[in-house]
Amino acid sequence: MRFGCTGHCPRGRTALPRAMQSTIPSWSSLSTPSQFSPTLIVKTRTGGVSFSNSKHGKGKMVTVANLGKSHHPWCSRQVETSTFAQRKAGPSRLRPPHGTGNLGANPANSCPLTPLGFLERAATVFGDCPSVVYHDTVFTWSQTHRRCLRLASALVSLGISRGDIVSVLLPNVPAMYEMHFGVPMSGAVLNTINTRLDARTVAVLLRHSGSKLVFVDSASLPLIRDALKQLPPEHPAPRVIPVEDPHETEFPAAPPETLTYERLLEKGDPEFAWVRPASEWDPMVLNYTSGTTSAPKGVVHCHRGLFLITLDWLVEWAVPPRPTYLWTLPMFHANGWSFPWGMAVVGGTNVCLRRVNAGTVYAAIASRGVTHLCCAPVVLNMLANAPEAARRPLPGKVRVLTAGAPPPAAVLQRTEAIGFEISHGYGLTETAGLPVSCTWKREWDELPAPERARLKARQGVRTAGMAEADVVDGETGRSVPRDGSTMGEIVLRGGCVMLGYLNDDEATATAIRGDGWFYTGDVGVVHPDGYMEIRDRSKDVIINAGENISSVEVESVLYGHPAVNEAAVVARPDELRGETPCAFVSLKEDAAGTVTAADVMAWCRNRMPNYMVPRTVVFRAELPKTSTGKIQKYVLRNLVKEMGSARKGDGSINSKA
Repeated sequence: MRFGCTGHCPRGRTALPRAMQSTIPSWSSLSTPSQFSPTLIVKTRTGGVSFSNSKHGKGKMVTVANLGKSHHPWCSRQVETSTFAQRKAGPSRLRPPHGTGNLGANPANSCPLTPLGFLERAATVFGDCPSVVYHDTVFTWSQTHRRCLRLASALVSLGISRGDIVSVLLPNVPAMYEMHFGVPMSGAVLNTINTRLDARTVAVLLRHSGSKLVFVDSASLPLIRDALKQLPPEHPAPRVIPVEDPHETEFPAAPPETLTYERLLEKGDPEFAWVRPASEWDPMVLNYTSGTTSAPKGVVHCHRGLFLITLDWLVEWAVPPRPTYLWTLPMFHANGWSFPWGMAVVGGTNVCLRRVNAGTVYAAIASRGVTHLCCAPVVLNMLANAPEAARRPLPGKVRVLTAGAPPPAAVLQRTEAIGFEISHGYGLTETAGLPVSCTWKREWDELPAPERARLKARQGVRTAGMAEADVVDGETGRSVPRDGSTMGEIVLRGGCVMLGYLNDDEATATAIRGDGWFYTGDVGVVHPDGYMEIRDRSKDVIINAGENISSVEVESVLYGHPAVNEAAVVARPDELRGETPCAFVSLKEDAAGTVTAADVMAWCRNRMPNYMVPRTVVFRAELPKTSTGKIQKYVLRNLVKEMGSARKGDGSINSKA
């Protein structure tokens, strides 16, 4: 991700995107108030987030402090919440049979919900069972519990306090797992950063978040050094603590005087009384959106939302006790869809995988007896198209949860043919995980494989823990008909929706509106059976002579071609039709040079209306992707701009890039 300058940018300094430039942090109205009061009080201070509660009485005030930098002392302002949020509950009608007092919240039944308590329970129930496995290193749940308490204790000894931001630049190694408990157990807010970002973007995130401390993998030390150089002179640089990996021998060991992660743990107290949230609305994590189409936004989630989404997916996926979970999904990606905390609930074994390729995944599944894993559709495609030399027989049923991009039905069908059992969910960084699931029905098992794959490619219905999900017309705000063709925007409402975007009132108000819904920006339809299906991002819909074309639909057909490895479709300006589909295609290794644009177009023409058929086909060795496997369509759109408007006779363009 790269950002253009938005104002004066002296050489050698980082220019913040417009939404990140303000030095006076502020929060927009949030429509997720405490159950005790419809009023939200917003406070700002330097470098952190915290909540405080008024004395028990008629209500309980929730305060949100800003995560970013401020040169102003504590101040507060009352924020007006939406009509939906302001609805006051009437007097309780539940009364004791022979009493007059009202029933309601009390100190015994209103403890703040937090997923951090799952670890203490895991240490009691699964104490001697393996918790984290990495090469020949095996920790038990009792050891992981004590290591996380040591981390929390050591952070407090370094001056980290409630609401401070602690950033992490780590791959899927044991320390990354421990961060998900240890950092918030100190009262701090966990900020996991994508390890594949460039130094300039990392500098922007560190400055915007006001991070106090950064844990950095040895491989990312050059990246963080370059990022710190790009911070403005007046901005205090966060302290850097390297996390060494004894299995990565190409990196030299840190000097004895350097405070490394393991040396820091030695200073911590394994009996530390961890810092519990004062309110379940206290911020717990700060995640940045991918920024593939715009500047990244800081998404703040609270303890309550993460607690709910964690338990929600253990139920939805029917995760049994003591599974063996392979970390193919980066934990920096929406906190691994909440499964770092979820595995503690069920006492699972977390198999850490630093690098993800077909060979390492198949080898880990075979050697560790993996039962569960999560991944983006690009990893499914990688497993389905892996060469025979990389494959290993599956040790048993391996259940895979995929999300992050609409999975093509052809990819689902090929992966299940190998023996994987695929589940499909939908969510965003703003929902802390997957609040929508293509919940499977037993009667669908009797259908032919292509039909099963087509049904499974749909995003589905809300999970049990999500209050509501709908697809609404952009102009009227009404639900679209359940006809599988009328498109609208997907909206969500439930406990796992974010508190808001850090220091971005405008973006928060756009996403969380006064009607009490979170607007996703995804365009979808609702089928007659009530299951939703994404047709596009709103910006990706192609308008061809007045007809709306779903790029996802065209891509699904392209993935069905036996020679196609990857496919992405974007709009290309057309002199006659306004816009036409432009398909970017990478071919399987044995098909390179044997398939033409005419072949691809003919394949599509036999399977879709003529107006949806790509008028341009661009062959590339590989399509550009984010580190989480999403194809970067903004890169493809830039390539299309360079190509100019389509004219009669345009067809195939080859590229080795």
